Amino acid sequence: MKMIRLRTITLACVSVFTISWLSFAQAAGQAAAPESRSTSAQAEQKAPPPAADQPQSSSQNPPTPAGELPDAPSSSKTEPSLEDLGFSASQTQADAQRQALLDKRTHMLKIHQRMGLITTIPLIATVATSLNAGGKNTSTASRDLHTALGGLTGDLYFVTAYYAIRAPRVPGTETRGPIRFHKVMAWIHGPGMIATPILGIMAYDQKNKGEKVHGIAQAHGPVAIVTAGAFGAALLSVSVKF
Repeated sequence: MKMIRLRTITLACVSVFTISWLSFAQAAGQAAAPESRSTSAQAEQKAPPPAADQPQSSSQNPPTPAGELPDAPSSSKTEPSLEDLGFSASQTQADAQRQALLDKRTHMLKIHQRMGLITTIPLIATVATSLNAGGKNTSTASRDLHTALGGLTGDLYFVTAYYAIRAPRVPGTETRGPIRFHKVMAWIHGPGMIATPILGIMAYDQKNKGEKVHGIAQAHGPVAIVTAGAFGAALLSVSVKF
């Protein structure tokens, strides 16, 4: 009887010890889990940030291809064309015929200007010799020199006028400024260059006959002076900037 009680008490003690040990082990495992989690969190907080010059992972910044600068503008981008700005193809293409016309006009007007400068030399000489071409005591040689210089001036003048008249006109161009004044003066010295030689021939014939210059031939001097003045003004208008 005592033996049975002893076994029962021993079995009960073993059972209680086993249950207590299992409960203690379970509690210890649950306490260790949060401690490990807190330890890892502290380690992450204490970890130093990555250095500025340390290359980041390829998932954040892909590597730059060799020979190409980062953020460089793409070579495929082009500037806007004239058509994008509203100009048609016909407006942007050069007009060869119009350009040739402009080149010819420019060439002829340059010759016109050079011939005008050359004409100035005999014109001044003609005006200077006119002082000894009139009067009763004027020699025949003085009149002949004045007449020859006047003829040379007239020939050079009409050659000069030819290049101005025959220069092609460019449609759409407008005359303004000194060129307009130059053309106005041409309406004065042009008729004067025609009238002056005619009046001069009449005066020359009258003087050779021993007559006094009379009639319309007397206008030879005044017309010549007005013509020379208008020619000089026209020449200065395209030669001097004002």
